[in-house]
Amino acid sequence: MHANDVDLDSCAREPIHVPGSVQPHGALLVLDPADLRILQVSANVADIAGTDAAGIVAVLSPELAAWKASGSLPTRLVAPGYPLDIAVHLHDGRVIVELERAASEAMDDPFARLTAFAQQMAGNIDLGDALSAAARLIVQLSNFDRALVYRFDADWNGHVVAEAGNGTLPSYLDLRFPAGDIPAQARDLYRLNPLRLIPDADYTPVPLLALDEEQGRAPVDMTFTQIRSVSPVHLEYMRNMGTLSSMSISILIDGRLWGLLACHSRQPHIVPVRVRDACNFIAQSLAMQIGAASRAETAAIGVELGRLHTKLLASMADAERWDDGLANAPDTLLALTRASGAAILSQNGFSRVGDAPDEEAVRRLTQWLSENGIASDVYATDCLAAAGFDDRSVTETACGILACRISESDDNWLVWFRPEVIRTVTWGGDPHKVVRESGRIHPRKSFEAWRESVRDRSAPWHEAEIGAAHDLRASIVEIVLKKAEQLARLAADLQKSNKELEAFSYSISHDLRAPFRHIVGFSQLLTERERNLDERSRHYLKMISDSALAAGELVDDLLTFSHLGRATLATGKVDMNKLVEEVRLGLAEDIKDRAIEWRVGDLPMTRGDGALLRQVWHNMIENAVKYTRPREPARIDISGEPVDGGLLYRVQDNGVGFDMAYKAKLFGVFQRLQRSEDFEGTGIGLALVKRIVERHGGSVDATGTVDGGACFTFFLPVLPEE
Repeated sequence: MHANDVDLDSCAREPIHVPGSVQPHGALLVLDPADLRILQVSANVADIAGTDAAGIVAVLSPELAAWKASGSLPTRLVAPGYPLDIAVHLHDGRVIVELERAASEAMDDPFARLTAFAQQMAGNIDLGDALSAAARLIVQLSNFDRALVYRFDADWNGHVVAEAGNGTLPSYLDLRFPAGDIPAQARDLYRLNPLRLIPDADYTPVPLLALDEEQGRAPVDMTFTQIRSVSPVHLEYMRNMGTLSSMSISILIDGRLWGLLACHSRQPHIVPVRVRDACNFIAQSLAMQIGAASRAETAAIGVELGRLHTKLLASMADAERWDDGLANAPDTLLALTRASGAAILSQNGFSRVGDAPDEEAVRRLTQWLSENGIASDVYATDCLAAAGFDDRSVTETACGILACRISESDDNWLVWFRPEVIRTVTWGGDPHKVVRESGRIHPRKSFEAWRESVRDRSAPWHEAEIGAAHDLRASIVEIVLKKAEQLARLAADLQKSNKELEAFSYSISHDLRAPFRHIVGFSQLLTERERNLDERSRHYLKMISDSALAAGELVDDLLTFSHLGRATLATGKVDMNKLVEEVRLGLAEDIKDRAIEWRVGDLPMTRGDGALLRQVWHNMIENAVKYTRPREPARIDISGEPVDGGLLYRVQDNGVGFDMAYKAKLFGVFQRLQRSEDFEGTGIGLALVKRIVERHGGSVDATGTVDGGACFTFFLPVLPEE
C-alpha cells in the first residue's frame, strides 16, 4: 500500500497490528506450533537468510524443539553457520520467527557503559538529570542523530522533557505534540511491544506469502513482532519531520505507558540487535527511576495529607454533624487537596469555604454530575468545559473540580474547586492546522515552534490528592453510618418508651376517672343532704366538686391524648362545613349571652377520620370563643382553601392573642400562655390538635400578637381514594 492511497482520517482506525508485510531489513517465518510446519513466509527469506524457508527451518529445528519444551517464552535462537539474529515467540496460535542479518563490523561491548548508567540511576540523582543522561547514552550507543524523552500527559499529548543529539536535527526540547500524532492503537502497541525500529522511511514493504493451507485464514497478528511493517501515514510523518530512520522504546510505569525514548536520524540507519537490547535496558532502568521518584513524591505528599485527614476527623468528631465539622476547619479542608474553595451539600443545608461558586451554581453542577453518571464516589477534572459542563457561573470561579458524592439517597456532596491557570504551551507545529492535498488529509509538514495560550484549565489534581479525597469520603461515610445506627437505636428506644408511656398514661387515666366522679357525686350529695351547713362549709364542698370536675376533664383529655397514639384512623370523606356547624351548635348554650360575629367561609371537603377532625375543630373554635371573652363584640373567622399538595384551614379571632416569642410552647402538653385563673382549660387541647393533624400527615401553625388576636391553621394533605 502506497502512502498516497491512505487518508489520515482513517489512520486512527488502521489495523496496524496486522499489516500483512514486514520491513526489508528482516524476514519472517510463520510456523504451526504443533509440528513446526511452515504456514507463511515473507518474500525476502532467501535474501536475509542465504537459504530458503525450508532450509533455515531445518537448521533451526533442534533449537525450536528445545524452545517449545521450555514453555514457549519469547527468546533468541542460533542457526549454526548462518550470521543471523533470530527471535521467536508464540502468539495467536502461531509460532513467529524473525530473522535479521547479524552485525558484521566489530562492536564495542556496551556492558561497561550500562553498568555505569545503572549505578548512576541507583544513586541520589535528580529525575531531570536521569532523563538527560538516558538520552545521551542512547545517542552514544545507537549513533542516532537525536534522542528524545517524550512524556504523555493526561490527554495523551506528548511533551519532550529531555533531549540529546549531534546537532544534525533541530532541537525539540520542551515542545509539545498533540495526541493525534500517536493514535490510540499505536499507543496500545507501544505498551505491548516496547521496541520498534524503522531503518529507512522510504522502504518498500515485503509481503507475507501464505501457503495453500493458510489461504483464507485470519491475517498474522504481528503485535509482538519488531520487524512488522508500519503505517504509511507514519512514514509520511517521518519524512515531513526530515528524518528517514527512527527507533522508539516504551517507558512503562506499573504497566501504563508513561512515555517514549524516541530516536531519529536524517539518513537511513540500522541498529544491531545487541545495541537495541542495550537501549531497551536503559529504558527499563529509566522507568524504574521514574516510578521510584513518583512513588516517593506520592508518599511524601501522602504523609502530609494523612496529617490533615486526622485533623478533619477530629473536627468532625467534635461536631454533631459531619458537614459542620468540615466547615469548622476551612483551612485544613482546602489544604487537603490544595484547593482554592470548597462546597458542602448535605440534608442540613449548604456551606461554602474559600473561593467557591454560590449554592445554586453548585447544585446545578452536582445535578449535572448525577444525571451524567460521572461521580459515583470521586471525580476529578482540571477542565470542566472540556468535560461537558460549560456553566459560566461555575467556571468563572473554578475550572477544575474534585467532587465526592457522600450519599446518593440524600444527595450529599463535598466538592473542591481550583481556579483557571493560564499557561503558554509551545507546540512542535500548529496542532490545529489541517493539511489537505489531492482530496485527502496529510500529516502536518511544519514542526516549527508554535505557541498557544491554554485557558479554562486549572492546575491538575495530583494522584495523592485524589486518594486523599477517597479516604476522606470513606471516613465521612463511616461517620454517617455510625450516627445513623445510633439514631436508629435511639429511635427504637424512644418508640418503645413512648409505647410504654402511652400504655401507662392510658391505664392511669382510665383508673382515675371513677374516683373523680365519686368525689363529685358525693360532694353534691353531701351538699343536698346537709341543709344546715354554714356558708363556708358549702363553699368548701363546691371547691372540692369543681376541682374534681376539672381533674376529671384533665383525665378525659389525657385518656384521649394517649389513645390517639394507638388508635387506627377511620378514613373517609369528611364534610368540614358540617363539622364546624355541629361544633357551633354544641357551644351555643355556653355563649348565648355573648356578642360574637361569626364569619364562616365555604370549607373544602377532605379525607380523614371524621370524629378526630371534629375534635380538632372543637378545640380550635372553643379556644377562639374562650380567648375572645374580653372583646365586645368578639369576631371569629373560619376559612379554608386548597394549597399546593393539600388543604389549609384557619380559625382567626380578635382575642387576647399571644407573644410569638413563646410560639414553640403553644402545642405542647400542659403549656399555657395565659393564667389559669383568667381562662379555664387543661392545657392539652392544642397538643391534642397537633397529634390528630400529624396522624393525618399534616401540620399545625399559629400567629398572633399580644392583645391583637390570633390565627391558628392546620394543613391536611390530600389523601388518596381507597
